[in-house]
This record gives sequence, C-alpha cells and structure tokens, in this order.
Amino acid sequence: MNNIPVLHVSGESLALTYEAALVKLYQEGTRFKTQYDKPGDPLSMDCTLNATILNPESDPMIHQAFPGGIDELKEYVLELKGLKDHWVKNMNDPEDTRWEYTYHGRLQRYGSWKEKVRENGEEHRKDVGFQVDQIEHVIQKLVDQPFTRQAQMITWMPNHDLQVYDPPCLQSLWYRIMEDEDGVQWLNSNIRFRSNDAWGASFMNMFGFIRFNREVIADEIARRSGKEVRLGRMNWQADSYHIYGRDIEQAKAMLFDRIDSLSVEERTFNFGDDFIREMYDQAEQTALMKIRKYDEEHTN
Repeated sequence: MNNIPVLHVSGESLALTYEAALVKLYQEGTRFKTQYDKPGDPLSMDCTLNATILNPESDPMIHQAFPGGIDELKEYVLELKGLKDHWVKNMNDPEDTRWEYTYHGRLQRYGSWKEKVRENGEEHRKDVGFQVDQIEHVIQKLVDQPFTRQAQMITWMPNHDLQVYDPPCLQSLWYRIMEDEDGVQWLNSNIRFRSNDAWGASFMNMFGFIRFNREVIADEIARRSGKEVRLGRMNWQADSYHIYGRDIEQAKAMLFDRIDSLSVEERTFNFGDDFIREMYDQAEQTALMKIRKYDEEHTN
C-alpha cells in the first residue's frame, strides 16, 4: 500500500460517531509502526480521519467502550478550562519533569512558556515570551461578526515543539456561526489533531471539546451577544487516527467482538440521564482534590 487511507464517518451524536470511527478504522485502516512501540508490540492500526458529529449535545453521548470513567471525563473538561495550566514545567530547568504544555495554556497564552527566574534576589516562575489570548479574540470575533472565517486558535509553537519528545496533538480549532430563521445561533467547529489515539484518548478528547465549545465559547458568546447559541456540527479531523498495536486486543474485547450482540442502549449512556449527570457533577470535587494533592507534592 502506498497511501494512508482517508476515512469519513458521520453521526448524529458523539457516542454513535465515535463508535463508527473506531469500526471504520478497524475495518479499513492500514498498519504502521510508531516511535513509541516497545519490542514485540504489534503494528498499530492507522488512518487519516474526518468525523462529523452533527448534533454534539444530543444523546446517546457517552460510549461505554472507552478506557476511562465519568470522573476522568470531568477532570479532562476542567483541564481544558485551565485548572492544570500551572502544571507546566520550567523550560530552563532540566530537573523539572512536569508537562511541556497544556492545551488551555497554549490557547489562552499562546507564545509564552514558563521559566524559573531570579528577581530581587528571589526565584519564582514567570511567563516569558509574548502572550496572545486566542480564546478572547475568537469569542469577540464571533460576537462582532458571527460569519467570520478568521475565528481560529492554534497550539503549535515550532520554536519548542519541533524539539520535544511529546509535542501537542491538538493543532487548531476553527469556528463559524450560522443563524437560523428563529434567530438562534449555531456554533460550528472544526477541530484538528495531528495525532489522535483512537482507543486511548479520542473519546475523552471529543467529549472534552464539546464541553469546551459549550462552556467556554458558546456560553460566553451568548452572554455578550444576548442571543441563544447552540452547538452545531463538530468536524473532527485527525491526520493520524490510530489504535496502538498493544491496545488492539482490549479494543476487540470491549467493542469490536461485542458490537453485534449488544444494542445501542447497552453500548452507550445518555448524558442527560439523572444518574449520569449526578456522577459527572459530583466528580468535580474528586478532580479538584486530585489537583490539590498533585500541587502539594510538586510545588517548586
């Protein structure tokens, strides 16, 4: 094979689109080595993916076949809202093994990084470089001109990312608003990943950015404009959408070998169900406690 397959799926809800994307990859993807393989690991399954979730906030929203739980979903949403931005390491400290970046940090403070500096005889962490609050600019652009084609955010910083072991997978977010005959605005988005772990991360990524689009972008546009803003289609673009070889057996056991014997209701949860929302809301305190514990153990 000379060409990486380009696969397309579309679905009404997140859970159904996620499942369709995994099945399409399993059936039509190609096999690839990765730089993260260990000796003896099977080849990964890979493709370029374009997946469209037509109604991102509709049910069934949560698929049971992802390696995580409701607590992890809530924690990831909080991370995308900036609650772990301070976990980024000092770039000039080779002993600091914390994260290279957070997505929220790249979006809100693009162009800057953390360094440990000495000022007035004391050491402290400081943002250096320039800073662009892309989130603010995108929101205001969409308030001022909903049909703009310029409402975009990026994460890639080549001065850093060309040299690090694990650079950002998320590359860009693009937004545009359509308004219906009733005056309701519909926030459409394109979200592009250069690399997306289909089994280990993509459901959490998709869920997280649906909530980011709702809580960070759409709700603030609605507050400033005075108009109702709903989520229109989310187009998910992944240059490399892959299942690592070491995860294929788990994916088969949890999804591919069971899909024909289980109904949709048995494979998914409705985010609107009271018990799911209660679990999700209660998970916030667990996530905040986890963040505080990490902070106490990694203060420097």
